[in-house]
Amino acid sequence: MKPTRKSLALAFLFLLPVVTTLKADEAILQRLDSSQPRLMVEAGTWESIRAKAERDPLLGQLVDQLLSEADRLMEQPLLERRKEGHRLLFVSREALGRISTWAMARHLTGDLRYARRAEAELLQVIQFKDWNPGHFLDLGEMTAAVALGYDWLYHDLLPESRLKIQNGLFELGLRPGLRAVDNHAWWLRADMNWNQVCLGGLTLGALAIADAYPEAAESMLQAARSSIKNGLSAYAPDGVYPEGPGYWAYGTVYQCMMIEGVRSALGTSWEMEQAPGFLQSAEAQLHLAGPTGRFFNFSDGREGPSLQRAMLWFARELGQPELAMRQKRLLQSGLEKTPPVWLGILPILWWPDADTSQSTIERPLAWHGRGKNPVAVFRSCWEDPEAFYLACKGGKADLNHGQMDAGSFVMEAKGVRWALDLGMQRYQSLERSGISLWDFRQEGERWDIFRLNNRSHNTLTINDALHRIGGRARFTDFDASGAGIDLSEVFAGQAEAVHRRFEIGEESFSVTDHLEGLEPGARVRWAMATRAQIAINGREAILTEAGEQIKIRLGSNTNGIFHFIPADPPEDGFNAPNPGVYLLLVDAGAPASGELTIELRFDFKSI
Repeated sequence: MKPTRKSLALAFLFLLPVVTTLKADEAILQRLDSSQPRLMVEAGTWESIRAKAERDPLLGQLVDQLLSEADRLMEQPLLERRKEGHRLLFVSREALGRISTWAMARHLTGDLRYARRAEAELLQVIQFKDWNPGHFLDLGEMTAAVALGYDWLYHDLLPESRLKIQNGLFELGLRPGLRAVDNHAWWLRADMNWNQVCLGGLTLGALAIADAYPEAAESMLQAARSSIKNGLSAYAPDGVYPEGPGYWAYGTVYQCMMIEGVRSALGTSWEMEQAPGFLQSAEAQLHLAGPTGRFFNFSDGREGPSLQRAMLWFARELGQPELAMRQKRLLQSGLEKTPPVWLGILPILWWPDADTSQSTIERPLAWHGRGKNPVAVFRSCWEDPEAFYLACKGGKADLNHGQMDAGSFVMEAKGVRWALDLGMQRYQSLERSGISLWDFRQEGERWDIFRLNNRSHNTLTINDALHRIGGRARFTDFDASGAGIDLSEVFAGQAEAVHRRFEIGEESFSVTDHLEGLEPGARVRWAMATRAQIAINGREAILTEAGEQIKIRLGSNTNGIFHFIPADPPEDGFNAPNPGVYLLLVDAGAPASGELTIELRFDFKSI
């Protein structure tokens, strides 16, 4: 239908509240590259990838795998608007994977069949009634999907298809985005992944159709440039992402896509990469992965090991190809398997030029990262997969994706993760049961979830009570020999002072907790989750896994006893089981003085 003067006037009135807030002296689109494609690529990108793939066997295999995946996806039925719970995210993510894979395959092979299949999928998703703005993350990812497909395949799309997709991207992506800006949506102010994913997707969408909708694009880009500072603030000061390594991989990959999209289309990065802690976050991710490749998966995360696509961008950006070493190993080990299609294009697009086999930087064996969720990390060396590794944390529970894990730690030695974090439970399984997963109040249902409260973490529990959600655990000291954490705020009302200390030795380490101001007779429980088999002999516990053993001894000043139980949650119908995991426990009672010490020494080489 042809737009009428009335409809155009109404569209202008819709945009007016946003447009009038812009700074007149900063017209972003004055710098727009008028050619397409212009999102994350430039002239010569595809030729460069083909040339590198011929020189680099691993990249060549990755390209071959992407092309095989593109062929497999050709046979899949068109996507449908089917929500899982209140999310359309899985459809958005599948669309992003499919469309970007076909678009890259088209450019790497010259085969127009891939463009035609992507065109069909693009025409399908723009017929959805909406992209689920009620859960705006879904809209952000779908906007990115359609923007990349429209931009990368611009010259291949049939003229009538191009117009339809352009209009759909505006109506289903940018228009709701501008409405969210006008309504001051919460994620615009948030210092977490929603800010980066939503603004990243909307930025790509605005840049893709800026020629056709210049006023809307200008408004959206102004809002994105202003609000992305909030998401970037999460990395300060040392690069420790408060939502943990898992969500770092998610939020940061969209941040990198946003930076690259703005660079390629506008010739500037808005200095986003200069935000405090952002570039340092790649280094933080190295420290937060143990010798086995598993992450210190605090907050709602999984152990892995898993591919972190953004690390390839950092390797290229910083001129440190060794940052990509672990990612290349993961890609090498997974080439025989079908990888998740989501953003499979990025390792190819961001592949570093230089050799990654040798590190050019001598990294410390002990590292401390500050921020909302501070961490301390110790290891015996970087090269040995059987090296000793200990990572511990402070922080508090009421952060986004936070858990009651203040003072918790993970530990590896001999190629085994002995002390572990159970990680997240799949959100949909909880939401289907009616659990209010995002209720962070002290009495909120989030803390009924076993994996998220303190009873499943490698920390202390007093009288079986929950940690105080607003209590912040702070590092009191840190050096190569150990670290101290003040947990007093976490146990407000349960004890007057609680301090945890980690001491690092050559073949051992110790954890010492000192509590003051306990009620006489209060029960204090020390816990550690492990997959190992446990044998207790008085004041010693022997842990065995994968043919290896470590010994844990109670300190002479500890008036407590060892025992262990399966890490089974309550039988309430919504908590997921944890098969094969045990909780090694020390139970101690507070004496009349209200002062208690629990000390454990871990020996991992002498046994």
